[in-house]
This record gives sequence, C-alpha cells and structure tokens, in this order.
Amino acid sequence: MSPHSPLSTGTTPQDHTAPARHTAQAAPTDRTAPTGLRARIRRRPLTWFFVLAYVLSWAAWTPYVLSDNGLGILHFGFPALLGTTQLLGVLPGAYLGPIFSAFLVTATAQGRPGLRAWAGRLAKWRVSWRWYVAVIIGVPAVLTLSLTALGGSVPAAPSAALLAAFLPGLILQMVTTGIAEEPGWRDFVMPIVQRRYGPLAGTLIVGPLWGAWHLPLFWTEWGGPHVTWEQPVEFILTAIAFSFVMTWVFNRTGESLPLAMLLHTGVNNFFSFAAAGMFPELTQQDTVQAFLVASLVVAAVVLTATRGRLGYRKPSAVTGAHPEATA
Repeated sequence: MSPHSPLSTGTTPQDHTAPARHTAQAAPTDRTAPTGLRARIRRRPLTWFFVLAYVLSWAAWTPYVLSDNGLGILHFGFPALLGTTQLLGVLPGAYLGPIFSAFLVTATAQGRPGLRAWAGRLAKWRVSWRWYVAVIIGVPAVLTLSLTALGGSVPAAPSAALLAAFLPGLILQMVTTGIAEEPGWRDFVMPIVQRRYGPLAGTLIVGPLWGAWHLPLFWTEWGGPHVTWEQPVEFILTAIAFSFVMTWVFNRTGESLPLAMLLHTGVNNFFSFAAAGMFPELTQQDTVQAFLVASLVVAAVVLTATRGRLGYRKPSAVTGAHPEATA
C-alpha cells in the first residue's frame, strides 16, 4: 500500500481533503509488482509443473500413439530395443514431462538454492538398510500374495533365469521409469502439497494427476492389445491408492527419492519379469486387478496405522524448499 493512501497509518484528517493527485499517485505502485513469466511461475509453481508435464509428455507421445504401435493412423513403427518399442516410444516423453518440468520450474522460481534442495532429495541414498530390504522383498511378496488370492493357485517357483534377470531389470527400471517420473511427482510436488494441504489431501492431488498423465499410452502397446474403458479407470484408482504408500515411504525415509523410486520400479519389475513366469494362467487384467487390490489393502493399513498423517512432520523451518503457493 502506498504511503500516500488515505488508509495508511500516517494519514491525517487534512489528507482526506487533499487534491486528487494523492489517489492518482497510488496506481503506479500496483503496476510495479512483477508480472513477467518468472513471477507467474513463482506464484503458481504447481500449476506450471502439471501443465508442462502433461503438454510436453503428451506431445512427445503423439507419434507413438498415432504409429503402427498405437492407433495405426500413421503407417510407421518404432523399432524394438531390448525386446520392446516402449524405450523409444515412451521414454522420451516421460523424460520431457515430470523430471524436465520439475527442473525447469524449480530453476525458474527458485534458482540454485531450490535446485540444490530438489537434487538433494534425489541423491538421498543414505537411509537405513532395513528400508531397502523391506521394499525390495516386500513389493514382490505383497504382489505374490495378491495374485495368489485372486487366482486361487499356488505360484510356481521362480526360475534361475528369472532370478538372474531380476536385479538388472530393477536397475533398468530405476534409470528409466524411476528417474523419468519420481523427481517430478514425488520430489517436486509432494513437499509443496504436503506443506500447504497436508499429506492426506496432498496425496489425493498427486495420485489422480499422476495416473491420468499415462492416459494416452493406453492406445499404444504399453496399454495392451485390447483396451476397454475400465482399464484406465482401474489404473487411476490404483495410482491413487498406491500414492498413499508412496507418500508414507517418502516421508518415513526423510524424503529419500531413491527409496520412493525403488518402491515404484519394484512393482514394474515384478510384473515385467516375475508375474508371467510364476502365474502363467493369469491374464494381464488379472495382474492389474491384483495390483489394485494390493494397493488398496496396504494403503488402508498405512492410513489406519498413521491416522492419516502418513509419516509427515511439518518442518519448523524450511531452507531451500519450494515456497508455499497456490495451485
């Protein structure tokens, strides 16, 4: 508020009868507020992140969706790499979306201090070994139990080839899916939404947006040969339920992004390498539903045990973190 304003603390009775020039001089003060692109990003970092993540990824995925690996509108195909076209068709859009958008918004809004805090969570490997054991063993154990319960059959023992491929597959998932997605959804978004809305509401914001980001891929080989309307709905519901587990692990490990990435990619790795060999009679839809059931059960346990706090402790002082901003 300009010191010339009639409402300022220095106002005297004579000011109310002063010439109109006082009112006219107050207008330039409002126009001096930053209005450039950088200022807009600083005011609404979440909005800019979500818009950029969607636009960049969906634009990059468009050729894959329209190709013979998708809708077949454009008659060309993506070459297979390591037995799949997804590395060339999906991964570029994934890298252009969450991780690049998080980097761009953080660098623009906060500069080097913000980037240091963002990268610090990405490099936070020093966590109790118990968490690594719990995630690496717990993910396949829970998913195996869920598949067994839904399929009603005893799983086959994993073969030597499957066991040998498990760790390399997990590493591959970490440097592809993990790096591409989690520096955005967890590392960038969660600290902001948890400070502003709390862990419960914050997770309910991230979960559906994370799930819906994948929607164009359902019309490619990523989604399977026969996509029905139920599959995207189930996927988004799973993303919401699984996000509660992700938030809990992220918070309880002191915002360790490697552990969150390991949890995420552990699921992908199990379904890519183990599920088909251990449960050969189950369909792809069976595995999707098993993941949904497992996510709902674990999320319910975590929410009940933590009373909705999901291991979150509001920091007393935030240094180098994202500013609280409107979405």
